[in-house]
Amino acid sequence: MFIDTIKRTDREEIMDNFNLQGQELAIVLRDLKLVNAYLGGNKITINGIQQLLSSLPEQKEITIVDIGCGDGQMLKRCMQFARKNKLQFKGIGIDANSHIIENAKQETNNYPEIRYQHLDVFSEAFKVLKADIILCTLTLHHFKDAEIEKLVKLLSQQAQLGVVINDLHRNALAYILFKAFSNVFFKSRIAINDGLVSILRGFKKKELKDFASKLQVK
Repeated sequence: MFIDTIKRTDREEIMDNFNLQGQELAIVLRDLKLVNAYLGGNKITINGIQQLLSSLPEQKEITIVDIGCGDGQMLKRCMQFARKNKLQFKGIGIDANSHIIENAKQETNNYPEIRYQHLDVFSEAFKVLKADIILCTLTLHHFKDAEIEKLVKLLSQQAQLGVVINDLHRNALAYILFKAFSNVFFKSRIAINDGLVSILRGFKKKELKDFASKLQVK
């Protein structure tokens, strides 16, 4: 089977229509949580946060904004890291799907330092948010190239310390391995479909470097 990964696909993910809700949404989020646990994606993001914190001369309260926060698992990991290391973190989860926001509130109700907002990242309401660190974990690939340039520039202007971007590597091996993994462990056909599309919408390393060079960010 030939898998074309030369260019990013323009296929849409089912979850991008923001209508998914209820039990169906809960199953999809459960599958996504599973793959993050196995692939270690959350650890990569935490490492990025640590690098940004190392530039601080003294400890202070850090506001972390998570773009496309999903069910809040990444913010939960951030708060766990902060509690363990006696740091002061405050989290703000942003998502365009109001149903996911409600799910996230339930998933993280033991973390009063986290709050959520149903927002479009290109809205005026988002521009007034104050943030030290902005996370964009498995979210960037949902945007088209022209939107990405606009988004990364916006995030880099708003984040006082920096932006942590963690996304998918577009290659045939990742596609094949994910298909095998998801067919065994996933319960949701939507999660399988969207996971495969996500990989094809992911990035080559050079593409991310090109975005960074245009915007003078690292």
